[in-house]
Amino acid sequence: MNFETTREIEIAIARHIGTRENIIVPNLSFGLFPYELDLCVLNRNFYASEIEIKISRSDLRADAKKKHHHDRNGNYIKYLWFAMPEKMNCCLDLVPDRAGIYLVDSKGHVRIARKPKQNKLVKRWDYKMAFRLARLGTIRLWAVKLLETR
Repeated sequence: MNFETTREIEIAIARHIGTRENIIVPNLSFGLFPYELDLCVLNRNFYASEIEIKISRSDLRADAKKKHHHDRNGNYIKYLWFAMPEKMNCCLDLVPDRAGIYLVDSKGHVRIARKPKQNKLVKRWDYKMAFRLARLGTIRLWAVKLLETR
């Protein structure tokens, strides 16, 4: 692994954040928000972060043109992060000001290049929402495992 693909970045970020301490669901595209979250992370205090993964400059530019701008989430996202390979450190100016930045080196080590600004209107998730996220994560897990058996 050289930690430059979306999947490799997902793995590095999940390891960094902690898969035992948080609910981390990749490619959350239905069930909770009206747009896809590359990674949705719910912590023990029932606050969520969104992590957008970018692997190229053009990927960052395309994201800026999207209509949602990572703000159509009902104030259920406390922090917005962008994660990208270390080699993209020249593109940090393309990341929205409110977003934090994770950079992943070729060995999978993660460093924080910028901390995010907290959403001051954030709402704590209730048990129903947390269960829904966990359920969607389980659906993703089994979809992948079942595909591997084909």
